[in-house]
Amino acid sequence: MTRKPLLIDIATRNRAWKTAPFNAETVARRAARMAWREAGNSTRETEVSIMLGDDAMVRELNGTYRGQDKPTNVLSFPADGENGPPDAVSLLGDIVLAYETIAREASEQNKNLSDHLSHLCVHGLLHLLGHDHQTSVDARKMEALEISILAELGIADPFIISAPEV
Repeated sequence: MTRKPLLIDIATRNRAWKTAPFNAETVARRAARMAWREAGNSTRETEVSIMLGDDAMVRELNGTYRGQDKPTNVLSFPADGENGPPDAVSLLGDIVLAYETIAREASEQNKNLSDHLSHLCVHGLLHLLGHDHQTSVDARKMEALEISILAELGIADPFIISAPEV
């Protein structure tokens, strides 16, 4: 049986994403597809939802579901998608991204905003696929997979942080 493509539903809930110098939905979709191609393993049609949100939205979700009253760059909410008939779409889960935090991190780390968004979409999708970074061994494995996927997208190793130019 062959692997099915990933179905991606994207909602933009913060106007800042629309004013970025690139199409954020296209960037997010491309990154999620590459992560799925490299790490996905379902033979069922699978769907993921990506929310291009803001710090307020992510802070509320982070507080409600993780007990942390602060925004973060990306949150992933896995779904129990393998239930239902074999021909039903498998729901992988939701990825929620915070514009202000991502833009600030990109600036502080001298990264291209589009590349940073791609990285965080890949990171979020890998979490939905069961990858984690709670231990140093798991973190190294997940980081290596992220680096490999991003290289396929033509994006440099995101874990090498260069100093801003003065």
